[in-house]
Amino acid sequence: MPELPEVESLAEFLREHAVGRRVMAVDVFAFQALKTVDPPVTALRGLTVTDVARHGKFLDLDCGGLRFVTHLARAGWLRWHDDFSGAKPVRPGKGPLAVRVRLAPYEEGGAEPGFELTEAGTQKRLAVYVVKDPLEVPGIARLGPDPLSAGFTVETLREIVGGSRAQIKGLLRDQQVIAGIGNAYSDEVLHAARTSPFKVAGSLTDEQVAALYEAIVTTLRTALDRARGLAAKDLKAEKKSGLRVHGRTGQPCEVCGDTIREVSFADSSLQYCPACQTGGKPLADRRLSRLLK
Repeated sequence: MPELPEVESLAEFLREHAVGRRVMAVDVFAFQALKTVDPPVTALRGLTVTDVARHGKFLDLDCGGLRFVTHLARAGWLRWHDDFSGAKPVRPGKGPLAVRVRLAPYEEGGAEPGFELTEAGTQKRLAVYVVKDPLEVPGIARLGPDPLSAGFTVETLREIVGGSRAQIKGLLRDQQVIAGIGNAYSDEVLHAARTSPFKVAGSLTDEQVAALYEAIVTTLRTALDRARGLAAKDLKAEKKSGLRVHGRTGQPCEVCGDTIREVSFADSSLQYCPACQTGGKPLADRRLSRLLK
């Protein structure tokens, strides 16, 4: 799933390549992705992209009065094309293509660039909204503080975890608590903070909260710095190459050399280093335990 660093990098890419261009057409091929009907998506035609913003994991194109907002969900992505002038027609509902946005050339007769929103797999959760205010999108209206904003301080985090009975891994992923962190970067943050993913948030000491805050900010900023300036097509590979524990089950920890372990759930998994995070003790994997019985 694209998380804060990747979505912010996509926003920066679109600021450079889309701002100042007029929208020629927005073609929807996966109708379930479009979550709004008024204003219609056709209302974007002829408007000019004036800015691109990020809200948590939401991407927001300001088209001078109307907003084109998208959430890429778990398996979605944005693919930039330098020229759509020779693009072939696509049948709705076929393949991973969900939406195509065509932009006008800067000069008459020039290339007609734009981007496509695609989604792999069968669980179609990619979402697109056309709204006048991004706060009309329910997911944006409910977002917690952005961890890279100036207002997110160690005191903010201390208030968030204080008294919470939630496991810290789940708390970090809750978009209503902190915006933009998902499954991958929560693993990375907890590894950097040397904290068990199952630790109860409210049990963290002041020293542990400070370490967690530093891990959140440093992990996200480092990932963003690595991704900054890359083309949209290269962001996925860059994210994967920068991960220390997530998606690296069975490999040695880069910090201590212990073997990265995994805990599996019905629709996701987490990775961690026992030596760095749990005092050397492997966490119980209930799903694996059931298979072994």
